Amino acid sequence: MILSMKNILSFTSSFALALCIMFSVTSCKQAEPENFTEINWVSLNDVETLVKKKSKPVLVDVYTPWCGPCKMMDKKTFVDPDVINKISKNFHAVKFNAEGNDEISFMGKQYANPRYDPAKAKRRNSQHQLSSYFAVRGYPCLVILDENMKVLDKIVGYKTPEQLDKALAKYLKA
Repeated sequence: MILSMKNILSFTSSFALALCIMFSVTSCKQAEPENFTEINWVSLNDVETLVKKKSKPVLVDVYTPWCGPCKMMDKKTFVDPDVINKISKNFHAVKFNAEGNDEISFMGKQYANPRYDPAKAKRRNSQHQLSSYFAVRGYPCLVILDENMKVLDKIVGYKTPEQLDKALAKYLKA
């Protein structure tokens, strides 16, 4: 079967159009959902890159594995649909174990926990260097950072969804 020049041009144009549509659809940013079902917690190692892609403040949940009020925040506050939506829409959310062993690159510096004892992984352990940098004095502690990673605020202690809503109100988009 011999294809005419007209058929070849038609096929080529259609193929090129299909490629353009395919690539423009895949390169489009996905729209943010109207309602989130959970908070997308990210690593402190990734947050600076994320802020460069989408500028918004950072909420760092500084916790420890042995902290009862920290566990209550996870089970009662961070599962509340209103809290999930407000945090997800207005912040890059980070979970940070204040006594963990993660090595973290933050603001061009390396932070670690050189006195970390693996035998105490579920109990009180030594404090991570980044906890000292944030000047965390109690748990849970929500550290609010601006787009330049400067500390704006610290919210210490267990907060109900209503209490957290009030504490975060000044950082929420209208």
